[in-house]
Amino acid sequence: MMARRLRFWESSLFAAFLFRQTGGRAAKSKTCYTIRRLSTQPARLPRMDYQDAICTLNTLQTNASFLEQVKRERGQPQMQLEAMRLFLQRVGLKVEDLDRLNIIHVTGTKGKGSTCAFAEKILRNYGLRTGFYSSPHLVQVRERIRINGQPISKELFTKYFWQVYNRLEKTKDAHYGTMPAYFRFLTLMAFHVFLQEKVDLAIIEVGIGGAYDCTNIIKTPWVCGVSSLGIDHTSILGDTIEKIAWQKGGIFKPGVPAFTVKQPEGPMRVLAERAQEIGCPLHVCPDLTPYECEGHRLPLGLAGVHQRSNASLALQICRSWLQHRGFYADFPSIEKMEQPTQALLNSRPAMATAFLPSSAMATGLRETEWPGRTQTLKHGPITYYLDGAHTTRSIQACVDWFRETAMLEEKTTVGSVVRVLLFNATGERDSPALLKLLVPCQFDCAVFCPNITEAVSSASADQHNYNVTVENMLTRCLDNQKSWCWLSEKEVVPRAELLLPGGLPLMTGTVHRGVESLVFPCIHSALRWITQGRDPVMDYSGKPSTLATMQPGAIAGARTLQEAAHIQVLVTGSLHLVGGVLKLLDPVLSQ
Repeated sequence: MMARRLRFWESSLFAAFLFRQTGGRAAKSKTCYTIRRLSTQPARLPRMDYQDAICTLNTLQTNASFLEQVKRERGQPQMQLEAMRLFLQRVGLKVEDLDRLNIIHVTGTKGKGSTCAFAEKILRNYGLRTGFYSSPHLVQVRERIRINGQPISKELFTKYFWQVYNRLEKTKDAHYGTMPAYFRFLTLMAFHVFLQEKVDLAIIEVGIGGAYDCTNIIKTPWVCGVSSLGIDHTSILGDTIEKIAWQKGGIFKPGVPAFTVKQPEGPMRVLAERAQEIGCPLHVCPDLTPYECEGHRLPLGLAGVHQRSNASLALQICRSWLQHRGFYADFPSIEKMEQPTQALLNSRPAMATAFLPSSAMATGLRETEWPGRTQTLKHGPITYYLDGAHTTRSIQACVDWFRETAMLEEKTTVGSVVRVLLFNATGERDSPALLKLLVPCQFDCAVFCPNITEAVSSASADQHNYNVTVENMLTRCLDNQKSWCWLSEKEVVPRAELLLPGGLPLMTGTVHRGVESLVFPCIHSALRWITQGRDPVMDYSGKPSTLATMQPGAIAGARTLQEAAHIQVLVTGSLHLVGGVLKLLDPVLSQ
């Protein structure tokens, strides 16, 4: 069975590279053949266990077509929200039921997940039973739905998945056979789980945008937050930061307090206008420094200077929620709070007041964990720097964090230190723009691979993505490699050609005046080459990829990695890439 999987993978991989070399002609017949072969397998009825739940969930992965639908309906957001209301009714819930969740609703381009993580930990420290819905997941889809900071168990996921799915399945014939797409389904399931598990509050992270996002079915949250804004998902949200700000401000609700971090003038003006027209009191969070008066330092569990603004946003959100709930109605103010007068709202939002955080708040900020964001893992002579940054602003923040942290480590290391970049980007992300920001990190080697954990594995279905082909993923990696070569202004010196069936040449490795740049078919083969058997945690069983070992430059680069006293690996560009790496490096996340 394993041998058949390997042959199938290699045929798909060769098809991908043939697709690149021949413009799609040579690969087409091979790809069609493998699809026909798979389609002949007999259908298997679900057993309603966890893996069957995940496989059934994956049948709802119509994200690409769903996004196209969102684009078409941009001028009619009520169509999407009405569809979500109908799905909610089919599950047996009403929009008003969500008010029982005492919701905190958070949007933004960069930092919304970290803000939610800070807020969740703070409120849990008050003895509250918390629900937390976020996306995407890193290793297992259960990570998206958390109770008291922990992903729900496989047993609970399975139980609630089939409850929601079966209700939708039974009613679909009366609704033209419609089923919710992947993210919509998980949002419905999260609401169902939090209501059934009787959480004291639910922290809901927006998926994309705000106004049109399916989480915006929430009618009466207790407080809203907006993290740092930037350019992302332009085909859906608009091609300027002002248009994106309009979308994000769509989560504001009449009379519901909202807080935002400091934004550039243009988007801040748009947020203020949205708040005014909706009737939402909006305040701008101060920097974290004012909270730290009287010698009360606030160390953060998440690394990076940019996390300080996320922490301030979380503090304001939590204070507002706690005051609404009746917890500690008075927090000692450090500075006077601006009142949001009508004249002030016409020009800019009011400034929120800094206050002296409680011990529960300070402890929460210090103990917050949010894997895959400015995370460091030390495995013997190898240090992994993991950050799922995928926009220009977040990549710049990642670069600032990595350069500072890696330099400190390098100063205490005796012997040579080799820096390696492991990168991938997906969707409509501007890879050259992201890679350009990474050039100053002075990497000794750049490695590119798709977000496929292992070429041959029993494969966790949680990480399957059916919205993009292997051919497209590997073509994107080759394009990223080409962009890196150009941005690094390195002269490409070919060493040898790898001949594929039919005698077609394939150059998957290039040498740039001694600096290696390589493409690998999966994350596992990339990490095997980068670590050279030196990671005490990683599993090196099985043979390395034949295609990987035949790449020009791989042998010489391997020698450099073997001789280095220490290896620093920055993994960035995609949270899905970071998740695949963590699956291999942190076994706890896979359990």
